[in-house]
Amino acid sequence: MTQSNTPSAFPAETPAISVRLDKWLWAVRVYKTRSQAAEACRHGHIAISDQKAKPSRDVRVGEVMVVLKDNITRTYKVLQLLDHRVSAKLARDFVEDQTPAAELKKLRQPSFRPIGIRPKGTGRPTKRERRLLDRWQEPPSPLPEP
Repeated sequence: MTQSNTPSAFPAETPAISVRLDKWLWAVRVYKTRSQAAEACRHGHIAISDQKAKPSRDVRVGEVMVVLKDNITRTYKVLQLLDHRVSAKLARDFVEDQTPAAELKKLRQPSFRPIGIRPKGTGRPTKRERRLLDRWQEPPSPLPEP
């Protein structure tokens, strides 16, 4: 009998002891890239135990996190730790989506809102005007200010 030197794709005998928050959010496909997950943490869009979480924070099994994404507040429960990206089908085994139905209804509602009215003939917004518009449109943080 020969022993294979190829590692299994998902070793069950060596579980991850700790995983960074940004890496876990990327691995379970909450965010498309790890840098987007880290940026969301830095802007205060991720909360664990009603506290804003940094990207380097370790995730623990059983924690419930609140994520502000796509103008809705999603709630996720950590079922298992994961440090590498897996398919969407397998990612369901590592996270439980506890988002209330009322929040999910917001996705189905039409989101057409005029950004602002610019007088005809004024041209494209300047860089400064664009930043002001972006700041005006940014959704509020899911946590109250301390």
